[in-house]
Amino acid sequence: MLHWHDYLEMLTAIIVIVDPLGAIPIFISLTADQSEHERAHTAWVAVFSAGIVLVIACLLGAPLLKFFGIRIASFQIAGGILIFVLAMSMLNARISPAKQTQEEATEAAGKENVAVVPLAIPLLAGPAAISTIIIYAHRQEGWTIRGFLILAIIFTIALVWILWRLSIPLSRRLGRTGMNNVTRVMGLLLAAIAVEFVAGGLGELFPVLK
Repeated sequence: MLHWHDYLEMLTAIIVIVDPLGAIPIFISLTADQSEHERAHTAWVAVFSAGIVLVIACLLGAPLLKFFGIRIASFQIAGGILIFVLAMSMLNARISPAKQTQEEATEAAGKENVAVVPLAIPLLAGPAAISTIIIYAHRQEGWTIRGFLILAIIFTIALVWILWRLSIPLSRRLGRTGMNNVTRVMGLLLAAIAVEFVAGGLGELFPVLK
């Protein structure tokens, strides 16, 4: 039986992993040569595409793991390690290679259409976000948890869209230092969530550790 703080943890984790504020500099950089209308269209296509990917992960992730014979506990440990790597990059105010490598950034700079790749995938709906959604969707049977996760995804991508539409004034107001400090705080929260994932997975695989 899940309690209100479990749902709050899930919502917080999804927002922190997607990291709408930390993605603002990349969004500004990749849309620098676009008009205001084009930037708005890019933001909408990116968040919509990311939302679709995360909802699919919520609905089909666990059945796919079962099809390949992967235990959710094993996936939880692997996902926790991946999320911890992402958290370490956030604590250093850097973009993790799990979200975007240097090669991908260089390739993206030469693209005209950057909404789906790399903004939606992997910047917003990257491996860490997909792993988190799948792990949470497996916490409890039934549609209650999946319904909440879908609502949390919709809320998160709506937040991304709002922040990206306000990206220019926000970047001026907060400055690079302010945005980095917020990213570091979110990275600390994410590291704690990653530890919980790994500990939970180890407890399932080795009951003696519980």
